[in-house]
Amino acid sequence: MTELEKLDAGLEYDFWDEGVNSRKLRAIEVCGRLETIPQTDETARAAVIKELFAHAGENPALLPGFNCDYGLHISVGENFLANYNVTILDIAPVTIGDYVMIGPNTLISTVNHPMNPSGRRKHLGIAKPVTIGNDVWIGGNVTILPGVNIGNNVVVAAGDVVTRDFPDNCVVGGVPAGVIREIENDTGE
Repeated sequence: MTELEKLDAGLEYDFWDEGVNSRKLRAIEVCGRLETIPQTDETARAAVIKELFAHAGENPALLPGFNCDYGLHISVGENFLANYNVTILDIAPVTIGDYVMIGPNTLISTVNHPMNPSGRRKHLGIAKPVTIGNDVWIGGNVTILPGVNIGNNVVVAAGDVVTRDFPDNCVVGGVPAGVIREIENDTGE
């Protein structure tokens, strides 16, 4: 198997591999282009976002400083907002629902590395997908780790480190994050 085939199959892969790296270089180029388009040109920005991502619903907004590993593994729903300096390391799929707001300086990571130094010296990575439901508000300076699933109508407090799954209709906070309280879903859904 090639390193890209290993990556796509969810196996350990060499992140210094030329094929793996070519996906990253594409994302760097497209993110760089996005940075040159004025925020007031929403039509042009949306077109580049739709080129970068696997899927983007209506009204996607990425404020300056957005970065990602590939972009091709990111799917976002309607009315998505990533505030300043958001990074999504999308080695594995990142699926985000409708009406999601992500606060500034947030990191969503699907990639991890071996605990043993011999594996890290071989440049090994392993990825697990991240899923975020509808109507989620992620505060600033949040870190979401690989394999996490966040339900619908969840508020993730600023500064959290999200290491595990959370159900619908709750506020989470802390390091590591835990449920603080339940909240009502008033959307009728």
